[in-house]
This record gives sequence, C-alpha cells and structure tokens, in this order.
Amino acid sequence: MSMITTTAWVPRGFAAPFPTKYTFDEKEFERIAALAKLQLDDAQDDLDEAKEKEANGNVSDKEDDDTAMKVDTRDEIEIDDDLKEYDLEHYDDDDDNVGEAQQMGMFGNVKSLAYYESNQEDPYITLKEEEDDDEDREDLQILATDNLLLAAKIEDELAHLEVYVYEDAADNLYVHHDIMLPAIPLCLEWLDIPVSKPGVDKDSIGNFVAIGTFDPDIEIWDLDTVDCMYPNAILGQGGNPEDEKKKKKKKKSKKANDEYHVDAVLALAANRKHRNLLASASADKTVKLWDLHTTKCAKSYSYHTDKVCSLAWHAVESTVLLSGSYDRTVAIADMRAPNEQPMRVGVESDVENVRWDPHDPNFFYVSTENGIIHYFDARNTTKDPAISKSVWKLQAHDESVSSFDLNPVIPGYMATGSTDKTVKLWNITAEGPSLVVSRDFDVGKVFSTTFGPDPEVAFRLAVAGSKGTVSVWDTSTNAGVRKFFAQKVPTKATDEDVEDKLVAVNDVEDSSSEDGEDDDDDEDESGSDQDSMDEDDE
Repeated sequence: MSMITTTAWVPRGFAAPFPTKYTFDEKEFERIAALAKLQLDDAQDDLDEAKEKEANGNVSDKEDDDTAMKVDTRDEIEIDDDLKEYDLEHYDDDDDNVGEAQQMGMFGNVKSLAYYESNQEDPYITLKEEEDDDEDREDLQILATDNLLLAAKIEDELAHLEVYVYEDAADNLYVHHDIMLPAIPLCLEWLDIPVSKPGVDKDSIGNFVAIGTFDPDIEIWDLDTVDCMYPNAILGQGGNPEDEKKKKKKKKSKKANDEYHVDAVLALAANRKHRNLLASASADKTVKLWDLHTTKCAKSYSYHTDKVCSLAWHAVESTVLLSGSYDRTVAIADMRAPNEQPMRVGVESDVENVRWDPHDPNFFYVSTENGIIHYFDARNTTKDPAISKSVWKLQAHDESVSSFDLNPVIPGYMATGSTDKTVKLWNITAEGPSLVVSRDFDVGKVFSTTFGPDPEVAFRLAVAGSKGTVSVWDTSTNAGVRKFFAQKVPTKATDEDVEDKLVAVNDVEDSSSEDGEDDDDDEDESGSDQDSMDEDDE
C-alpha cells in the first residue's frame, strides 16, 4: 500500500542553500534520551501490567514441568574444554557497565559508541574522499528559485515525510530527503519560525514543519537538517519529560483536557502575523492554541460537538479562526474571547475543508462529504447554524470534496479534488462558479490539491492521492485556463497551443501525445456550468 495523505508548499527563499547534516553530540543525546524515556516508560508500564495479570493467573502443571525439564537438561550439558576459558555460561549476566545502558532501552548503547563529526576526524577511515563530500554538498544544494514541496506518505507499514525540490524552470521534481514518522500523518503546516533552537533569536526566520498524525502529539522538524533522529520539538504529552509523573497519572485517561490532545490531530494552521501561534484541531473535539516559543498549549477551546477536521486563520483579523467539524457546522471564533459562543454556519453533511477567500476576507468556502462547495458571507452569520444561508453552493463532485484550494495570486481561481479521482478547476465570478476543466491525474483518490505559493509558480498545482504519487501541473498550458485567467496575472502563456506540462517523480505515461485531446476536452467543459450550481434565494 502506498498513499499520500496531504501536501504543503514551502515558499521560495526560506530553505537553506546547503542543508546541514544532523549532528549527534552529548547535548543531543541527553535530549533524545529524555524524550525517548517517556515512550519506554509507557512500554515498561504495559509490560509490568501484563506480567502482573499473568502472575495472578493459574500456571498449569505442564508448563512448570516443561520449565523444570529445560533447567535440568541445561545442567547436564557438558561444556567442551576449549570453550570453558570463554565462560559462555555467564555471557549474558548483567554487570555494572551494562546496567546503566539497559535503562535507556534502544538509546542506551548509543552514548557508548564512538562518533565523529566528519570522516576526517575518524582515525579508522584512511581514505579521505574530499571530492565525494563536495559532490554530496552540491547534490543537497537548493537554489533561491526552487520551491520545496512536502508530502506526507504511507508506504506499506511505514510513514514518512518526503521533502521534494521543485525546479520550475527545468520542469524537475525530485525527493531531496525524507523524515521517518511514528504514525500515519494526517496534516502538515509549514512554519517560518525556529522552534526549540536554543540561542536563536525568536524573531528570526526558520524553515520548519509541524506534522499531525493519528498519535495525539504534534511533531516539529527542521527542514534544513538532513538525517535527523528525533523531532526538534513535540507539542503534547510526549514533549514534556519534566512532567513524567503527572503524565503517568493521566495516561489511562482519554478525556479531553486543556493541556494536550488525547486523540488524532486532524488539522494545523499557523498564524502568519503572530508567528509563534499554531492552532490544532483534533478528533477529541477540541481546538488548541500552541505557543511555539514555549512549546506549551496556551489555550484550549471546546465549542464543537464532534471531530474538528479543518482550520483557517483570517488574513486581516489575525485572531479570528475558522474551524470545520463533523458536527456539520463551521465556527468563526475570536481566540481572544474563549468564553464567547462563536458565530456559526451549518451544512448538509460532514465538513471536509474550510478556506477564507484570499481576495475578499469577508467570505469563506466550505467543502463537504457530499461533494458540495458552499460560499458564505461572514458578515451574515449568527450563533444559530440552523438559520445560516450561503451566498451560493455548488455540486462540485459526485463524491466527497476531500481537498480544495484558492489561488493566492489569481482572483477567482479554485481547484477541487475528490475521492471520485478527478481534479476540477473553477472560475469564480460575481455570478457564481463555472467549470473550466476536469482531469484525472491517475493519482487514485485525490487527497490534496494545492497551488504554488509564489507569483512565479501561481499556475502550478500539486496533486496527490491514494496511489502514493505526487504531480505538479502547470495549468497555464491548458487553453481553458489561459482563456479565463491569462489577463489576471502576468504570464508567458499565449493563445497558441502550449505543450502540457505535468511533472511527477514516479514514472507515468507520457501525456504529450494526448495534449491536443486534453485541450479540446477542456474547451468543451469550460464555460458556464449553471446546472451544477444552486444559488440560494436572497
């Protein structure tokens, strides 16, 4: 099984030109050991409980007899005279040197290993390959014109984050490095602030990613460091070694609380104006606000009655947060007023995603499990979701709209992806939405559709899904897209035929022979699509 659950772009200029290699020193060992000890202690507690239950049970006489027979047989084994000098009978006996290492489990023997910052310092490496080091450094280089694309991937039973480099000028997409994850990833959020980096100015710029998984903890990784062993910070229970005793007492409790999530993290949203704030939504029905300077939960909110699955900060009113839930409502809440009931709107089925309109902050979009896109005016919302009324709603797909995105540069340009395996591009005008093009990218069920974050890649759309592949499509090569949007942003695209540009890492069938057919099909589907749109009466 291979699947990509979500993707996220990194704007140009934030990635380090030469990412650094992970450094494992004494301080890093102590940090990892403290964090890992929490997990090991939990495992030990479970093991002790299992042993206690077994001890309370009745052990059959047959098991006792078998054990005694094995002991007697071992005593009768004659040891060869040549082997006696090695004292193999006591090979596994504990001694003072081993006792301390065993306390740390899998990290216990790491400290005893000799490690060197470079091959130049290792006395056992006699061939100093300087040229190879230069080549490796060049392979890791990221140019100022490159974008990073992050993809949360599940492959067989392994979960990891793949960090791609997208070279727009060369139409090239490749995996730069990856990060192993403890559980199935569900959401990503790129961060531009250093997290848990001692000695670094809090106002400085960083290149980090927050990852939410089926585990209740949120892991934060440095994207400019390769081959990391452990996250830079953990938001939640697993990130507080000093609260070990307190954690053990609450371990068995799955009840929502004000300090950390107790169920899967389904959505993350970084506040771009208050850069130290990160909002998270969980299956435990809560929304939490984290301070990235302290890696602690600043506030917890419980105004939804079911799983909270999507979040979005307002672009102008930077303390206002939009949240969508399986309780079939969307809440507009001011994080400064936790005791106030938020404004709400209601929809016909479970909410999938929510987005503010990047070009008009008074409006927001909501996608649902039934394949419908709603467009609401935030100024007309009330505290009663039952009386909410959308400006318009669109039956965008026959199945769930699992992802959609609004172009941050080009007004009225929307992309939707669905579990029906298609991606559709829409033109949003004052009269409503109209379909521009529908396409199957052969990525399986579509779980992620995201536009490029910079003006230079505004027409690029990253698509990923259940087949475990990610593709980047230059939508400006489509005739229908050029027809509706070429005048809204400076572009090199013209009215003449342009070769379809689709970049993917995995081998896919060459689509160049289908370019003409694609453009023709796109033209047939472009234009008004009033049959799929249902405008509500004012």
